[in-house]
Amino acid sequence: MPCFRTVCILVALAFMLPLRAGTLVQFRTAFGDIEVELYDQDKPVTVQNFLNYIKSDRYQNEFAHRLVQNFVVQGGGFTLSNNVISQIPTYPPITNEFGVGRQFSNVFGTLAMAKLPGDTNSATSEWFFNLTNNSALDAPDTNDFFVVFGHVIAGTNVLNTFNSFKYWIGNPAPSPTNLVLYHYYAPPLDTLPVLSSNFPPTTASFVFVDISLLQVAIQSSGGGEQISWNSANGLTNIVEFTTNFPPVWNTLITTNGTGARMTVEDNAGAPSRFYRVRVNY
Repeated sequence: MPCFRTVCILVALAFMLPLRAGTLVQFRTAFGDIEVELYDQDKPVTVQNFLNYIKSDRYQNEFAHRLVQNFVVQGGGFTLSNNVISQIPTYPPITNEFGVGRQFSNVFGTLAMAKLPGDTNSATSEWFFNLTNNSALDAPDTNDFFVVFGHVIAGTNVLNTFNSFKYWIGNPAPSPTNLVLYHYYAPPLDTLPVLSSNFPPTTASFVFVDISLLQVAIQSSGGGEQISWNSANGLTNIVEFTTNFPPVWNTLITTNGTGARMTVEDNAGAPSRFYRVRVNY
């Protein structure tokens, strides 16, 4: 199904007919939201592994633990609860899908999986955004082959904010906000990004990253259907329906996303309407 300059988030059908389309994911940060389309069709194992961490709540209270300006910002490794840092419990490592489906380079604005040096098939929970064109990470050796499994469709300004962080190596701090604590903590927290220059650093300054799906749900309501979804913040969200396939899509509602869960009622009473939510970008 073609989607011109849009992301097909999901089709939710009365008969639950599946659709092959890129899942849309929100990364919420103190600097704004990053909207990402995942490559479900090209990197199915990698995408499903990432979604498993989201759905199992293993990414709850996670924070970005590594930032190298003009290179990568990385998360998915650690969470913070009651001022205690814990490593995210991982599922078994996944097979490397660099050569599966279309091949995507590690260029600015792409999302990839981190892995162990020298071990191609070692990716588990940690992910990173490329903050510049890192095509060297595509090299065909065991240290590289970093699998890109999604790209940013809105929020590149947030990535650029990460590029503006300053290193803090000792007093005085170069700026009061947005710092990288360079070797203040031991690896793997030796390039930890923080929001303020309070020292000793407090966990309130950690850069938390909340990841959620734009999950579309259909529920019968008073003879009609109630369509709900997690809206894409600052973008045009469009709920559409069709009654047959091949589809002829009709607009049910067009609205500006707020980042919150939104709901719309379809009281037409049609027994077999098929729904989808699209986001213009």
